[in-house]
Amino acid sequence: MIRMAPRNPITDVIPSSDDGDGLGLDQVSPVITEENYQQKQQPLKIVWQNVFIQLGIHLAALYGLIRIPWSHPLTWLWTIFYYIFSAVGITAGAHRLWSHRSYKAKTPLRILLAMMNSAALQNDILEWTRDHRVHHKYSETDADPHNARRGFFFSHIGWLLVRKHPDVARKGKQLDLSDLYADKVVMIQRRYYRLSIVIMCFIVPTVVPYYLWGESLINAFFISSILRYVLTLNATWLVNSAAHMWGNRPYDKNINPAQNRGVAFSAVGEGFHNYHHTFPHDYGTSEFGWHLNITTAFIDFFALLGQVSDRRKISHATVERRKARTGDGS
Repeated sequence: MIRMAPRNPITDVIPSSDDGDGLGLDQVSPVITEENYQQKQQPLKIVWQNVFIQLGIHLAALYGLIRIPWSHPLTWLWTIFYYIFSAVGITAGAHRLWSHRSYKAKTPLRILLAMMNSAALQNDILEWTRDHRVHHKYSETDADPHNARRGFFFSHIGWLLVRKHPDVARKGKQLDLSDLYADKVVMIQRRYYRLSIVIMCFIVPTVVPYYLWGESLINAFFISSILRYVLTLNATWLVNSAAHMWGNRPYDKNINPAQNRGVAFSAVGEGFHNYHHTFPHDYGTSEFGWHLNITTAFIDFFALLGQVSDRRKISHATVERRKARTGDGS
């Protein structure tokens, strides 16, 4: 049986004089709870177009990997930087800001995060957030888009290769997404999403090494754009697959999500998943601060610049009580 997360897990909110961006985002009701939902078998309907697209980009990424020895060292550094840049667009943006409302961000940072999100090419913010809220509310049920109970392959990439289970769409329509539709940054990104991904995911990572240090166009495209993109995809997917299967469960032994340091490293801080599903409104998704958590460091840095406020943090006492009550003792 899946235990529900605390109805209101937020115990500490860092005081802030920021009044938000006028969109009423601080009034969003928590939607992040886990709910037991009956499993129903559903035949898989393969979407062959998606199969061929994923096969194609992964083969292209393999070619990019082969090209690395013949590329400029600055291209390696640029690719690592852009990997983090685009990954944080998911972790600090679509995930911690828009899905969980675990902190507030002013408009300049919101615009930057939307651009970074487009660089990751993992659906627009509204669609990503909707699926993620459904994932938390109906975790490990047929209403969960990447239900880990259907196996590693399905939760990692298979869910993108088949038609969504009808429960995913049905439950998704029941969520209140009014905060997203009222968010001008989210809606502008959605309106111009195709143009933004062409620019941010493919053109920018390609032209920078080509023009600034004379990298060959083929290396710039297949390494900095395609290989980097595919690595970012798989890092995100590991949160849905590996972090829902392997690791310890010190906060709640009754749920699938686990603490996985390998995933935390590759997904810039998102691998402390047992903590996250137990305390989903904690902006750090972990009790360990910046440890293996570039995303938390990013948010804290922009807080110093005055762009972030109201970072929600669970008190140490609350964490310890929960560990004693439902943790596995690790």
